[in-house]
Amino acid sequence: MARVVHFEITADDPERAVRFYEKALGWKIHRMEGGIAYWLVTTGEEGQMGIDGAIMDRSDPVQAVINTIGVGDLEATMEAVRNAGGKADGDIDDIPTVGRFTYATDTEGNRFGILEPLPRS
Repeated sequence: MARVVHFEITADDPERAVRFYEKALGWKIHRMEGGIAYWLVTTGEEGQMGIDGAIMDRSDPVQAVINTIGVGDLEATMEAVRNAGGKADGDIDDIPTVGRFTYATDTEGNRFGILEPLPRS
């Protein structure tokens, strides 16, 4: 079975996007060596569920993928998103047996999902 193993967030201003994701979500981001405009993103600690990815220059004006980010506190995350220059992009919905979910938009106009999952049993 195929699994998602990496993501790429495109940005008009990748350095601004880096600042946004570091401030809003606490991601660790560093520019790839070799002069390429590609920033590697670490989203969690070793052994945690999830994937890592990258931020890069936008080459296509149409975004084909929306990534969903799991968080422990949806309201606190939305406050951090707004403080970092992003915005809420919808209401918070309760998804039965899954958790609470909403969309947000980053400083580059990219939409992403935010999920506060229900506790695992």
